[in-house]
Amino acid sequence: MKTVVVRNIVRADAGIVKRLGALGTSTAHEAYGRIGLMKPYMRPAWAGGEAAGTAVTVLAQPGDNWMIHVAVEQCKPGDMLVVGCTADNTDGMFGDLLATSLMARGVVGLVIDAGCRDVKSLREMGFPVWSKAISAKGTVKSTLGAVNVPVVCAGINVNPGDAVVADDDGVVVIGKRDAGEVAAKGEKRQADEEGKRKQLASGMLGLDMYKMREPLAKAGLVYLDEPESD
Repeated sequence: MKTVVVRNIVRADAGIVKRLGALGTSTAHEAYGRIGLMKPYMRPAWAGGEAAGTAVTVLAQPGDNWMIHVAVEQCKPGDMLVVGCTADNTDGMFGDLLATSLMARGVVGLVIDAGCRDVKSLREMGFPVWSKAISAKGTVKSTLGAVNVPVVCAGINVNPGDAVVADDDGVVVIGKRDAGEVAAKGEKRQADEEGKRKQLASGMLGLDMYKMREPLAKAGLVYLDEPESD
């Protein structure tokens, strides 16, 4: 592993990232061909938080948040800090002091494949965090990692500048080159779903709206007016 900090990265277009954020994680994930979704153990530290930003990546050592402090300097407004670890870890590597520093830089949130703490303060600050665990266990600052290099976070490859969308449904990462296409597909999907929502609200069954009855019959589903006798 090279212990480097890459200062200049190409970021996904801010307007497109905003459009992806409006779609939310689930719709963006579907529009991306059902890829890019981090493992479901990545949960919001507090419910209701949502964010969409461009990835500034950190490769950190387990139980060591030194490189997170280094990464703060590289952040710009609209960024999302994404932290991967070199080994499995759940220590509380991030808390309200680092959140304060990131907010001063205009960072919209944090995704960390480890633990975080100070949850009450984070909620009161309105700074959203998605983490593997909540842990009061403290960390050290002793071993180098890297900033703005490709990392693996919760099973997903994340490149610096990729679009990241996160909410109560999880975290999805969309490659910066794909972001525009995914946003357009997601907006079409969202419009289609609104039409379906109105039909369902009117009382139409999904069985009929999606034309399921014929394929269900072909698959062998049989309706009985009363239970079969033993």
